[in-house]
Amino acid sequence: MLLIGLGAGAGAGIFLRPAPFPSEDSMPQKTDPSAKKAGETSGHEFVKLNNQFVVPIIKNDKVASMVLVSLSLEVLAGYKEAVFSKEPKLRDALLQAMFDHANIGGFDGAFTQSGNLDLLKKSLFETARLSLGDKLIEVLIIDIARQEI
Repeated sequence: MLLIGLGAGAGAGIFLRPAPFPSEDSMPQKTDPSAKKAGETSGHEFVKLNNQFVVPIIKNDKVASMVLVSLSLEVLAGYKEAVFSKEPKLRDALLQAMFDHANIGGFDGAFTQSGNLDLLKKSLFETARLSLGDKLIEVLIIDIARQEI
């Protein structure tokens, strides 16, 4: 009985074992249409703005917290240098948009909720679009943090 049970268990184990996990070499290669190929540009590039933006949050006429924001801009390929040449004016305009967002309470409470961030991103996009024109594709919030004081 013991040998029959042992044999049946081994047979069931072999029969019911999972298929081996395929190696990367044997997996079919997927082609990503957005992936760059050798010698081909994707039509856009990312420009990380130097330094973080620091936005004070004022409560009762005192600084209650600070919001730190890091941004990148997605622009058409070949426009990166133009962004850096306009960076001082662009940073000034973006910082003013963030101050306006802070003044309407955009950084209060759950400021990272989708609706709040969408409102901020839309404002930043419209502001940056005034400086960069139709070369701007998207404003990306890379990091955002609030530090209570």
